[in-house]
Amino acid sequence: MALANTWMHGGVGWGWMAVMMILMVLFWAAVIFGIVWLVRTTVDRRPEARTDAPLEVLERRFAEGAITEEDYRARREVLLNGAVGSNDARKDQQLAAPRM
Repeated sequence: MALANTWMHGGVGWGWMAVMMILMVLFWAAVIFGIVWLVRTTVDRRPEARTDAPLEVLERRFAEGAITEEDYRARREVLLNGAVGSNDARKDQQLAAPRM
């Protein structure tokens, strides 16, 4: 009976009120966080970044007419074989490059 009398007449004290206020703030923060998380996961659907292979990009540029047939063949050769001309030309470039 003493507990009910204390509770009904406001004798709970500031400690309990502070705890209840903190719990209320945490509760509403959790509710708001949950709503934001739910909206972001269901609504925010960005298209995935498209990563084309280098040969696909080269073929598309050739089909669009952005590069000539000679450019297409030379670049395709480089992409497939990694060659930039003859081996002698590459050796000359390596010898001419300054060493660091």
